[in-house]
Amino acid sequence: MPLFGRDAELKLLAELVGGPERGGGVLLCGEAGIGKSALVKETLAMASIAGLRVLTTSGVEAEQNLAYAGLHQLLYPVRAGVDRLPAPQRDALATALGTADGHEPSTYLVGLATLSLLADEAADRPVLVVAEDVHWLDRESADVLAFVARRIESDPVVLIATLREGERSPLLDAGLSPMLVDRLPDQVAAQVLDSVAPDLPPASRARLLAEAAGNPLALTELPTAAANVDGLDPVLPLGDRLARAFAARAIPLAASTRTALLVAALNQSDSVAETLAASGLVLGTPADLEVLAPAVDARLVDLSLGAVTFRHPLVRSAIATAATLAERRQAHLALAATLHDQPDRRAWHRAAASAGPDEEVAVELERTADRAQHRGGLAAAVAALEQAARLSERPDRLVVRLLRAAELAVESGRRDTAERLVRDVRALELSPHQRATACWLISGFEDGVREDVSRVSELGALVESVATDGEADTATRILLGAAMRCFWSEPGPATRRLLLDVADRLPIDADDPRLVAVAAYVAPFERGARVLDGLRALVRTAASDPEVDRYLGSAAMQVGAFDLAARFAAAAVPGLRAGGRLGALPRALTVQAWSCVRLGDLATAVPVAAEAARLAGETSQPFMYGLARAVQAEIAALRGEHERSGALAEEAERVGLAAGARPVLATVQLARGLAALSEGRFDDAFAALRRVLDPADPAYQLGLRAYFVAELTEAAVRAGQTDALRDVLRELEPLAATTPSPALHIGLRYARAVLAPNDEAEELFTAALRADLTAWPAERARVHLAFGEWLRRQRQVVRSRTHLRTAREAFDALGMAAWGERARRELRGAGESSPDRGPDARERLTPHELSIAQLAAEGLTNREIGQRLYLSHRTVGTHLYRIFPKLGVRSRADLAGMLKSFQEASTR
Repeated sequence: MPLFGRDAELKLLAELVGGPERGGGVLLCGEAGIGKSALVKETLAMASIAGLRVLTTSGVEAEQNLAYAGLHQLLYPVRAGVDRLPAPQRDALATALGTADGHEPSTYLVGLATLSLLADEAADRPVLVVAEDVHWLDRESADVLAFVARRIESDPVVLIATLREGERSPLLDAGLSPMLVDRLPDQVAAQVLDSVAPDLPPASRARLLAEAAGNPLALTELPTAAANVDGLDPVLPLGDRLARAFAARAIPLAASTRTALLVAALNQSDSVAETLAASGLVLGTPADLEVLAPAVDARLVDLSLGAVTFRHPLVRSAIATAATLAERRQAHLALAATLHDQPDRRAWHRAAASAGPDEEVAVELERTADRAQHRGGLAAAVAALEQAARLSERPDRLVVRLLRAAELAVESGRRDTAERLVRDVRALELSPHQRATACWLISGFEDGVREDVSRVSELGALVESVATDGEADTATRILLGAAMRCFWSEPGPATRRLLLDVADRLPIDADDPRLVAVAAYVAPFERGARVLDGLRALVRTAASDPEVDRYLGSAAMQVGAFDLAARFAAAAVPGLRAGGRLGALPRALTVQAWSCVRLGDLATAVPVAAEAARLAGETSQPFMYGLARAVQAEIAALRGEHERSGALAEEAERVGLAAGARPVLATVQLARGLAALSEGRFDDAFAALRRVLDPADPAYQLGLRAYFVAELTEAAVRAGQTDALRDVLRELEPLAATTPSPALHIGLRYARAVLAPNDEAEELFTAALRADLTAWPAERARVHLAFGEWLRRQRQVVRSRTHLRTAREAFDALGMAAWGERARRELRGAGESSPDRGPDARERLTPHELSIAQLAAEGLTNREIGQRLYLSHRTVGTHLYRIFPKLGVRSRADLAGMLKSFQEASTR
């Protein structure tokens, strides 16, 4: 039957599959029966003519709890290519699909393997991936397809997905072009109805057109469903009327056919063999294909190549809903009996057939959860454990299963599910240890910004209780989670003291990295010396445990050791990448970018911050996304890109205010202060930076407030706010007496020199330059600039030029264009002209391109770069094709030489 009224949609789909050189995708959205599958069918025909390789999968409601079921269906035709993937990807994908027994893979590593496999297939001919009814796909498969959809820009891979209106799916936010499939206009609807029922009486025709309201499935099915159109119930929603119509079509069929239809509707597979075997068990006699023939004639199902498929998902649900509870139970038991070699599907059918608690089935579901977890299917494992809990005969087993489900929900980042499970379990009778576990589980979400700050002190008390019970390791984990909340929120001095006291009493080694991090988060000044000693000792073992390195990087940032923070964070990144831990990766990247910007290493910070923001958005971490965006705003301010900096700061501020995330808001104010300084708006700069030091301001952050002293000093002096600045310094000087924080002491040395009387200033500037600023080139350049400005005011013009020239060269090499221009202006005032700085070749690259260029310069192949950045090797090649002419190089060796020269210039 031809498609009516879909010319525009078909044209767009034809363009998409008509020999694609680059990737792309479309998400077809619309109500049930609107024609999404019909458009897909036409697209498949066009793709076949165009010579595309077609891979398909379809979500089935009964399969939602079978991990990677949809992905297995999609990749089965190209399974031979799995063995050719790089070893980590091969092992992850094979384990996820159940064809190998490896370590538990992350969804993102499985996604990278899928992307690589599709890219390899597309090397021979373009690939069309079709995923229908993605709202019914298992969560793991949907996450993988969303991962792929975001990364097929340069591969000849097209992805077309269909989603029912009002449903949720990870593919909604995966960058696919939305295509709303709407109801047909009246004239077109009339054409459809006339094509299927040309002899309707005028009154019936008008009534049907009104009832169908432009829905193609209703227009084609309702006339067949009811001999008398007046029998339609106008009160029911259209979907329910269609379901009733389909169910009514099955009523005249023989009982054996209805039984086979019900078994097929409840089955998690379209296998005819399974359907017939289970139907035979229900009927008490072997069943063959003839039993389904009447259902084919009634246009309820289709039979092809050993598969029985329903003509529409509404048919499947209508058949299942119309059956009695006893009939459904009998069908589920029959299916379970035929699936003796598929324990996971068997367990779910037995669970569906259970009339009440059944410990035997609950144990089977626990084993299903074990297998799902081993394959990386945490969402499937949570679902199996929840169902096992419902079927538990013993209250103690119910609690254990719910707690384990909550733990896995936390591990998979599903906060809403974890909170619901914790609420359920806390209503039950728990042992002290179980109650403690339930209390601290949600602290596994490190942001903590959605919780009341009083929660921090509650966690501190819980640590003491758990430690008293002999669970020192668990107590330390809870304490670390509580301490991290002191970074994102401000619980107050009493709570900070409580956490410190609890930490001091824990029976673990004081050099334990977790305790070092706790002290940094909770008391960055009071315990600063101890923390820095611990960090310097631990840096020797960096890269041995990426998770430890990650939180030590955050700890180093808290105590103003940005050089150590950058080192720890950079050490964490490779391990997190290799493990596919995209949830933790943006946290390490953001700390690395934040610290590199403070050190003046913009070349590193630019691509790292961009990747951190992209991955944080992809993994639904708003607090980390906001912080990465604020870092990008700071970078833009330093480069003189004021409009971009303002836009990024506004975006980050919206996120920070919504989440109550103080580090985000503090970094926003720093970015605004830097932008105002470079534009000569000194009053605005001082006002922005002063907010970070005000305890009543949401931008106040206990540790970070002390690390903007140089910028605050410059703004205050130029705005005529030196008295206010001296008040600030009187508050900060005592902190310097308690901690050797590098950032704090660098800032205070700068402030002392700038504020000093003329007869003391030179000695203080010289002392500031004598300090070890090897890892802090931006701060060294800042001191040279200020010293040169002071010398010029003292009429020591010749001496001033040396310092101003040094500052200009350093700022230029670092890419800090706004500060380089200030040095030029001062040099002109000192009688020395400076050539205008041309754009650094690296600045002609996007952050994404710069990241690829840096890895290529290190000698990595396209495939290795793709593994690092979670891209296909073809995408990497496409980017390099654009990068070389931008930089004016012809080879990777030329690229390496150019980037090396830039790096050397920035560290001189």
